Amino acid sequence: MNSEPESQDNTMRQEDTVQHSKLSNQEEHDEKKLLYEADDSPPWPMTVGLGAQLSVLCVAGCVLTPAIVIRAASGSEEFLNWAVFAALIVSGITSVIQAIRLGRIGAGYVLVMGTSGAFIAVSISALVTGGPALLATLIVISSIFQFFLAGRLHIFRRILTPTVSGTVIMLIAVTVMPIIFSMLNQVPEDAPSHAAPVSALVTTLVILAFALKARGIMRLWAMIVGTIAGSIVSGMFGLYSMDKVIAASWLGIPDWTWPGFDLDFASGFWALLPAFVFVTLVGAIETVGDSVAIQRVSWRKSRAIDYKAVQGAVSADGLGNLLSGIMGTLPNTTYSTAVSVTELTGVGARKIGVCVGIIFVLMAFFPKFLALILAIPNPVVAAYITILLAMLFVVGMKIIIQDGVDYRKGLIAGFSFWVGVGCQNNVIFPEFIGEFAGGMLQNGMTAGGLTAILISLFVELTEPRRKRIELQLDVSELTKINEFLGEFASKCGWDSEMLYRLQAASEETLLILVDSNHDFPDRRKVHLEARKKDGNAMLEFIACPVESNLQDRIVLMDGSIREVVNEQEISVRLLRHLASSVHHQQYHDTDIITLRVDA
Repeated sequence: MNSEPESQDNTMRQEDTVQHSKLSNQEEHDEKKLLYEADDSPPWPMTVGLGAQLSVLCVAGCVLTPAIVIRAASGSEEFLNWAVFAALIVSGITSVIQAIRLGRIGAGYVLVMGTSGAFIAVSISALVTGGPALLATLIVISSIFQFFLAGRLHIFRRILTPTVSGTVIMLIAVTVMPIIFSMLNQVPEDAPSHAAPVSALVTTLVILAFALKARGIMRLWAMIVGTIAGSIVSGMFGLYSMDKVIAASWLGIPDWTWPGFDLDFASGFWALLPAFVFVTLVGAIETVGDSVAIQRVSWRKSRAIDYKAVQGAVSADGLGNLLSGIMGTLPNTTYSTAVSVTELTGVGARKIGVCVGIIFVLMAFFPKFLALILAIPNPVVAAYITILLAMLFVVGMKIIIQDGVDYRKGLIAGFSFWVGVGCQNNVIFPEFIGEFAGGMLQNGMTAGGLTAILISLFVELTEPRRKRIELQLDVSELTKINEFLGEFASKCGWDSEMLYRLQAASEETLLILVDSNHDFPDRRKVHLEARKKDGNAMLEFIACPVESNLQDRIVLMDGSIREVVNEQEISVRLLRHLASSVHHQQYHDTDIITLRVDA
């Protein structure tokens, strides 16, 4: 290992002292903001109170989304009642699993699960084509892909980019909006002509007023307050019928015969399967984003993202979809509301998630409560969902923009979006698109999403080739690494000073990996990739799991003024100064350390 001059070590210590002062102030601010971390145990009255609040905020989505799908597909009331009951049961179970983390399934954070709005369009198509049996089959089979994605999440990190996911999320709104707008006029024939527009307008105005003007946690109640206001107004016109609410029992289980699975695998199945798989991937992308966000707000001190928790969140999402298909209801996904509530209340304890799950399950056995929500008239539901989809559209935009929009990403997003819009509206060569792959591309989300993925793959495959080398995880391989980096630096036209920094940074990273990796003696290999990006060097070390996260250790070291006590700590300190950035992604079976060394 390279030794460091005493003067440079003194400089490092001075910098550490300054960093310690800054971090102490930041940590003090963060600790005042967050009352309870993920591992903490708040008092039970607070736990139950916050759990009940979060449940009320999320239950409308769990109940109304199946109602929209089944009503749009002209499904029976018996099926609707069962689908809502099953959705709450599955959402409750998976919310608990997300919080407590069973093995590799679950994030270990407050991630509330609920019925996914992304599946509205494809689920309606499945019900119209083959009924509940076909829907259940498609959901179960597509959930398998989500388990596969969770286990191999690191492989897809360059394909499922923010540009692709943002474009697909925007196209969800484009695909579902025509269905929602058609519900605005779905009222009884004897209703006054102005009943539907007035009810929808009141719902919209109240939601917008609360969302735009309310502050703090009150803003989260905008959707519920608006829906209640719209229901009251619609009741004045006779649209909100209390007959079903009065007829519903206080306690019980809906009557419905399970349809089983459609195992004929007819043309309708193969036409819809790609769309279901694709939407499942979209749901996984949303879950990845939510699981990253909840980690940001659940700890007082900043820490690196735990991608094992992200994998667990996606696995729990897949389990929820599998259970949904088996029980004959719509798939579910994580609700980002939990992130907002955690940030506003300052309580990130996972006990809250357990409490939400239990409340969901209890709600399922109270038919009168569910009937109260299902009686909400279609114009009110349509106004409610329209605002949610509008917000979802903006979320997609933000995902693309926050990733940094250059002309390539802008072209991918813009072109793919309008391809999706054109295919959804059947105006792009309908005679060909309608027949291709059983009409798969007539779904705008599928067509636009596939376009974005194919263009992204083209860009990735036509980039300058990465230099790669596979080595044993041993200090004796340093000579090969130095030779490898020498060829890489020469090809990029860099001088000896840059080559020294590359070699020194790689040496310290290898030493850290060698010293940290004791649990996998039969897999002690490291895969090194080097590429030039924006004039700088990007080095990527792919190895079997190590004991601790390198990013966290660097942050802790920045806040420490103690003396260096071992060789590994020296390596971490040196790496912190040699590399412009260090990014450590820890998965269950693979660790990826990415270094950027500025030229």
